[in-house]
Amino acid sequence: MRALAISDKVEPILYSAAIKRHVGEVDLLLSCGDVPFYYLEYVISMLNRPAFYVFGNHGREVEYQSGRGDDWVRKTEPMGAVNLHMHTVKEGDLLLAGLEGSMRYNKAPRFQYTDADMWGNVARLAPALLYNRLRYGRYLDVLVAHSPPFGIHDKPDRPHTGFKSFRYFMQVFKPRYLLHGHIHIYRHNEATHTRYLETEVINVYPYRILDLEPVGA
Repeated sequence: MRALAISDKVEPILYSAAIKRHVGEVDLLLSCGDVPFYYLEYVISMLNRPAFYVFGNHGREVEYQSGRGDDWVRKTEPMGAVNLHMHTVKEGDLLLAGLEGSMRYNKAPRFQYTDADMWGNVARLAPALLYNRLRYGRYLDVLVAHSPPFGIHDKPDRPHTGFKSFRYFMQVFKPRYLLHGHIHIYRHNEATHTRYLETEVINVYPYRILDLEPVGA
């Protein structure tokens, strides 16, 4: 399936009438977090494809958008998209799941986790992955995350340190892809695509067009 994956930045070429000409035909839209609702909703409305997302560490529990007249509309989620955090869904031939947020680095109430917290999130997701294994013969095809795994694409400062639990996740559940954002790319020689065991770890910042295939395809 051909997917548009976005994260962390409102990209002008996507937030414009030229998006369909630039992107072409895609089968689904994936957001790895830290994009505003209005941006994600615009891309969804222009491409008219199924959309899935996780929150990043800068996610807001509530966003306000202008409505009729001087009214403001209160939103807690983007319209037309499914939150994948600690859930798994089947879209076409792909099994998708998500884990939101970053390493905890301050006292923000949501979307930051210690490594122990993220281990707990993985544990809560595990029963659904085991069900996938029984029903489809595999745990997962694509993990949509905001942060990278520890030691892969991450940085030494605490806010951008990856999760050790993600390495365990890849060892046990063997997704074909782990897509993440969070790490902004400023140099052309920075690694954005790394293979770890059976998983392709891909930094999608600020957007990537990917041909995604199920495990074993």
